[in-house]
Amino acid sequence: MTCLFLYFFLINVWSTPRLINQCFLPFDVVTALKLIKNKQVPIVSYSATSPSLTSLRSPYFFRATYEDSFQVNAISSIIKLFGWREVVIVYVENTFGEGIMPHLTDALQEINVRIPYRSVISLNATYHEISLELSKMMTMPTRVFIVHMSTSLASRIFTKINEIGLMKAGYVWILTNGIADQLSSINETGIEAMQGVLGVKTYVRKFKELEKFRARWRKMFPEMELNAFGLWAYDAVTALAIAIEEAGTNNMTFSNVDLGRNVSELEALGLSQYGPKLIQILSQVQFKGLAGDFRFFKGQLQPSVFEIVNQSVGALSTWKDHLKHIIWPGEANSVPKGWEIPTNGKRLRIGVPKRTGYTDLVGVRKDPITNSQVVEGFCIAFFKAVTEAMPYDVSYDFFPFEKSDGTPAGDHNDLVYQVYLGKYDAVVGDTTILANRSSYVDFTFPYTKSGVGLIVPVEDQVKRDSISFLKPLTWKLWMTSFFFFFLIGFTVWFVEHRINPDFRGPAKYQASTIFWFAFSTMVFAPRERVLSFGARLLVITCLASLLTTRQLDPTITSMRSLIEKGEKVGYTRTSFIFGKLTEAGFARSSLIPFDTADDCDELMRKGPENGGVSAAFMELPYMRLFLGQYCKAYQVVEEPFSVDGFGFVFPIGSPLVADVSRAILKVAESTKGRDLEQAFFKNKDETCPDPVTNPDPNPSTKSRQLGVDSFWVLFLIAFAMCVFTLGKFSFFFFKKTQVNNLWQEFNQPDMDSYLNRVEKCSCSSSPHMPNNNTQEVNQANNQSDTSNPTSLLSECLLCMDYGEHQ
Repeated sequence: MTCLFLYFFLINVWSTPRLINQCFLPFDVVTALKLIKNKQVPIVSYSATSPSLTSLRSPYFFRATYEDSFQVNAISSIIKLFGWREVVIVYVENTFGEGIMPHLTDALQEINVRIPYRSVISLNATYHEISLELSKMMTMPTRVFIVHMSTSLASRIFTKINEIGLMKAGYVWILTNGIADQLSSINETGIEAMQGVLGVKTYVRKFKELEKFRARWRKMFPEMELNAFGLWAYDAVTALAIAIEEAGTNNMTFSNVDLGRNVSELEALGLSQYGPKLIQILSQVQFKGLAGDFRFFKGQLQPSVFEIVNQSVGALSTWKDHLKHIIWPGEANSVPKGWEIPTNGKRLRIGVPKRTGYTDLVGVRKDPITNSQVVEGFCIAFFKAVTEAMPYDVSYDFFPFEKSDGTPAGDHNDLVYQVYLGKYDAVVGDTTILANRSSYVDFTFPYTKSGVGLIVPVEDQVKRDSISFLKPLTWKLWMTSFFFFFLIGFTVWFVEHRINPDFRGPAKYQASTIFWFAFSTMVFAPRERVLSFGARLLVITCLASLLTTRQLDPTITSMRSLIEKGEKVGYTRTSFIFGKLTEAGFARSSLIPFDTADDCDELMRKGPENGGVSAAFMELPYMRLFLGQYCKAYQVVEEPFSVDGFGFVFPIGSPLVADVSRAILKVAESTKGRDLEQAFFKNKDETCPDPVTNPDPNPSTKSRQLGVDSFWVLFLIAFAMCVFTLGKFSFFFFKKTQVNNLWQEFNQPDMDSYLNRVEKCSCSSSPHMPNNNTQEVNQANNQSDTSNPTSLLSECLLCMDYGEHQ
């Protein structure tokens, strides 16, 4: 660190060039503060950027530069922009290198970026030590590195980085402003080794005075380019001169000390009488400097704007507002993914479960032409779609998890454990995300819907129970139905009373007829004939509301009933469900595995009495395939276990997990995901609904009861028909009846009705008719219109029908 002491009054006291030279030699600021501790001598530094110096809290220390922590947000923004999930930090082992680490770590954690490794390199490290450290980083999967050190060490390290191959395509190197601000001071060999690096550089706004100063500088020092630290040094001296000029040069002395003791020249200094006044004025100095606005706030300059630089092909590109085209290491134009398999040319080894059933999900077969193994199914097709949606290419090969004889080498737990052992780089298949598995591997987001269902056979409820029609209805629906039965019965009685003798008689008889007619329509045709057209239409509407759908009822309603009865149940082989069932209370002897949907159907058709099972447990993808084939015989009654669906398996800490998870979401939300589901979950029985979109086509009476809301339209129609019928009858009745004689007229038969005219036909001699009716018919015949033979014939036929009815 280079410090500027207040040498003006030191010259006044001793006028010793030796002391002046000592103060301008590069040394650590902390050491300088210790040397002049309690001397009230201000120190102005233009290169002390370490954030750790802030903790000194000395009122006599002024930082005429920007603290390193100001740039961490710019660095994290670059990493966030390109979506890198892991970085390695390389820094020098001293106060300057270590000071930025807490701030940089916090900034990266805020954007969920991991730091798997921190490389600490000594300032005096040899090339051999540097090579060993770089070789260690070369074996890591992370390809993004942040470098924070001095320019001299950076030049040596990047020369070695280029030699061992860490500057080829796929790598990312980001420099802090400690290096980027001084790239011009690095030799040509170091610059050539840095091709493709990104850097965070202090932004210095261009203006006329600065350009004039640079022109004078180039004339005086043509081989040395002026950087930000040089501008800060110039501004620091300017601020110091302004403060001294305002404070004056009087009393630039130190208090006397005992010079008899054997002490150094600095220790021999007493307290500065000039220091307190100078720091007060220096804190208030404000002007437009070459590096920007100069003003101390709490002893240091305030944050400025940073720009991004890209060293490529001998040129240095800079951007302040937004990034333009970047040339990456290896002269690559595409954005590096930031992570790779740490060995050159290696492809991902992906393990695939070997199944004998449900090959629509994942299956392995042999190609008859090439004799090679072909891996296919929904899980495989979805994984291929995911890799296509990722922002970079992923090379992989599938390896079935099988023995030499072609049989499965184990269950899903065994396959997942192979990733932990390092045999496979990933697992793709019908692998369920479970808590116990996630303790030694990482899962992506699920790419299938979750759930474990209990599948049971169903029976026709009507065949099994003669009163089962009562169960699916809520009490509100029953009460509403009873109300409409009475309403419909009353309406029929009201319409039929005057024209139908079956609806006349004593009051008790008529009331019982109303109730009997309403309820009897549910099971059989009533004895009373309905002769009015309006009443007939009303009865047909009532009967249509009773005979609607075929009712099915499950044989078992819950997992608990299976456990209590000790029933045998089935489960998909190689599935985790076996462990879940034993934990729930099932005996091991009652658990029977099956491989295919046909095997499951056969076991449930046999039943527990014949070596079969009473129910089966499956995950949702298996249920979709099974019910897509056997929906008419089985249904899901319960989901006793909660799981997170199928996921892809990777080693713990793999950066691929985040990228693959994001790609899963892209595919799932696109038409590609829907097309894959429709292709692989197509129902073999086309009449079967999808158990996901229509999960319960034959609901049990317990799980789904019908309420008033299911039939409100039907009730509305029935009510409207009642109102229409009553209104029509009342209108014509009141039209031809006097108001003071309503009840007597209503209680009398309607002699003008069609039925009473039929009774006047010439069949009065029928032995079935009573004498009094015969006389009435004969009288009516004398007055009937015989000019219309067709009408008379129709009346006689109806009369005969009436006799047969009697």
